[in-house]
Amino acid sequence: MDETTEIGNRGDFGLWAIEVAKQVVADQGFELARAARDGDDDDVRAAGNALGQAITNALMEVYDGLMEGVEED
Repeated sequence: MDETTEIGNRGDFGLWAIEVAKQVVADQGFELARAARDGDDDDVRAAGNALGQAITNALMEVYDGLMEGVEED
C-alpha cells in the first residue's frame, strides 16, 4: 500500500477495502496456506501472526488517514 488513495465517500471506502483485502489475502493468505500444508505448528503460528499484522496495518493506515487534520484534545 504505497500509493495514496483519496476516500471521499462510502463507495470509495468500500472499493479501497476490497483492494486491500485482496492484497492481504494474496500476500499473507498464501503463506498461511503453505505453512498449514508444509510446515509445523510454529510455521502456521508465524504465518497467522503475519496475516493478523497485515490486517492491523491496513486498519491503522485508514484510521491515520481519517484522523489527518483532526486536532487532538
